[in-house]
Amino acid sequence: MKNTTTKVDEGSHFKVAEGVWGLRDIFVNVYMIENPSDNSWVLVDAGLKTAYPKIKRMAVSLFGENARPSAIIITHGHFDHVGSLKKLSEEWDVPVYAHYLEIPYLTGKSAYPPPDSSVGGGLVSYLADLYPSSPLNLGSRVRVFPDIMPTIPVLSDWKYIHTPGHSPGHISLWREKDKVLIAGDAFATTRQESVFSVIFQRKVLSGPPKYFTCNWLQAEDSVSKLAALLPNVVAAGHGRPMAGIEMQQELIELAYYFPEKAVPEVGRYTMTPAITDGTGVVSIPPEHSNPYQLFLTISTVTALAALGWALLSRQKMQKSIQ
Repeated sequence: MKNTTTKVDEGSHFKVAEGVWGLRDIFVNVYMIENPSDNSWVLVDAGLKTAYPKIKRMAVSLFGENARPSAIIITHGHFDHVGSLKKLSEEWDVPVYAHYLEIPYLTGKSAYPPPDSSVGGGLVSYLADLYPSSPLNLGSRVRVFPDIMPTIPVLSDWKYIHTPGHSPGHISLWREKDKVLIAGDAFATTRQESVFSVIFQRKVLSGPPKYFTCNWLQAEDSVSKLAALLPNVVAAGHGRPMAGIEMQQELIELAYYFPEKAVPEVGRYTMTPAITDGTGVVSIPPEHSNPYQLFLTISTVTALAALGWALLSRQKMQKSIQ
C-alpha cells in the first residue's frame, strides 16, 4: 500500500477516509466526521478566522443547506485552530468539547505559554513572536471530555487520546475499526516551520510545530503513543493526509529518533518545559536569548512580503495568459 497523493487545494474539501473529510485554510486543516449511527456530524477544529465561510460551504456541500453539527471538537486552542470557533459555535448553537487541561485557554482564564521564535528552522518559526497566545472565552458552551473513559459523547466509533506536549490538553482522535488517526498538532505531515513546505504542502512526517510546543518530553511520549497504534491513515493539523506502510515506517522512525528529528537544539522550552495545570500556566522558563532575533524577524517579514508579491504576480500572469 503506497502513500496517498491526496490533492489538497486551499479552500476546497477533500476525503480522508470513510465518513471523514478535511479542509485546508491557508496553512491549517479542519475536519468533519459523520456519525453513522444517526447521520449526525461534528466539526474538528475551526481554523483561522478566514476559515468561517469555507467551513460553512463545506458543511452545505457535504450535509445540505442549513446543516449544523451536533458538536465541535477542539484538538487544542491555539489561534490557528480556534479562529472561527466562537462565531460558528454561537451561530450553530452547539457545544464545544475539549480536554480539561485545555479549558483555561478556552474560557479566558489563562494565556498559553508564549510562542518561541528562537527555535528557527524557517520563516514560520521566525515570525512566532507575532502569533497570539491569548485565550478565547467560550464560557459555558465548553464541555469537558469524560476523564475516566476516553469516549466522545457525539462520536460512537471514535475515542480521544490525550497527546500533550504541543499544548497541555492536546488530544488526537482515533477510530479503531479502520485505524484512522486525526493527530491535531501532535505531529505534522509537512515541515510546518518552513513557509515553502507550507505553501507547496511538501509531504513529510515531522514533529509538532516547534514554535508553539512547550513541553518536549511530553511531545515525545505522545508521538510514541500514536506510532504504537500503527495507523492506516493519518490526518494532521498541518499538511496533507498520509497512508500506508511508508507512512507507518516514517511515524515509527519519528518516534524512535524524536530528539534528533523533532526537538530543536536550542529554544525556550528545549531543556525546561512550561509548567501548567488545570488552572492554566503556572510558570515558564526565561526567554531564550538570540542577539540576531530582531534582524531575523525583520528579514523574515521582508522575505515573506516579497514571496507574497511574487505569488500574486504569478497568479495574475497565469490569469492573463488564460
